[in-house]
Amino acid sequence: MRDAVTMWRNTRLVVLAAMSASLYAALLIPFKVLPLIPGVTELRPANAVPVVCSFLFGPAGAWGAAIGNLIGDFFGGIGPGDLFGFAGNFLYGFLPYSAWRALSTEDPLPRSLSQWVAFIAVVALAAAACALIVGWGLNALGFVPFAVLANIIFFNNFVMAVILSPLLLLAVYPRVKQAGLRFDDLAAPPPRRRRRRWIGLAVVVLATVGGLVVGNLLSTGRIELPMLATDPPGTRAAQVGVGLAPFVALLVIGILLL
Repeated sequence: MRDAVTMWRNTRLVVLAAMSASLYAALLIPFKVLPLIPGVTELRPANAVPVVCSFLFGPAGAWGAAIGNLIGDFFGGIGPGDLFGFAGNFLYGFLPYSAWRALSTEDPLPRSLSQWVAFIAVVALAAAACALIVGWGLNALGFVPFAVLANIIFFNNFVMAVILSPLLLLAVYPRVKQAGLRFDDLAAPPPRRRRRRWIGLAVVVLATVGGLVVGNLLSTGRIELPMLATDPPGTRAAQVGVGLAPFVALLVIGILLL
């Protein structure tokens, strides 16, 4: 996670973050006219961009995803929920690179069955983490039920990215590598013990999968926190907000360990 801070000292990585943000926003804005939940989310073929930029530019791609999403939100109505959109999209752009680095030393160009399984799992994890953060935040604010928003975000992110990102990486990754513009070419991360990366990844998976499952159960009323039994019906903001807070905290710990 330290890489996400130190990259701002590298001019070329800052430029790549700005380019990633510009590309993401430019592809998001035209699809604002195809909302899935008006004012909240829409059909997003651009969701492949953060995944591709993450594999190419690491933390610079993560900042590009967060900033690009925020720029796109200005064209659909800005509000307090956009802070969670910023954080969720940062994770969506951060996890592909960091999770793949924990799993493999190979380039993210899947060819064998094991590489495809790892690639799909990494994309699913990133999509789920984004869905957890955005769904939790907007439900806690009382805007949209978690069971509706989080599931839409997950499938929207995952389907678009898992279909489009391998094709884009196949076309772009070898050229970027040859030009020496990958994150590892510009700012090689300090060596870390493999055990720490594995622990961090395991914590992220536990927090993300557990958070999505518990969030859906809380949101639909299948489980309930006894101390918040008086939470009014509707979005069940207090139940979801309090019930998912430990999973969000655990997710942050896992990210710091990666």
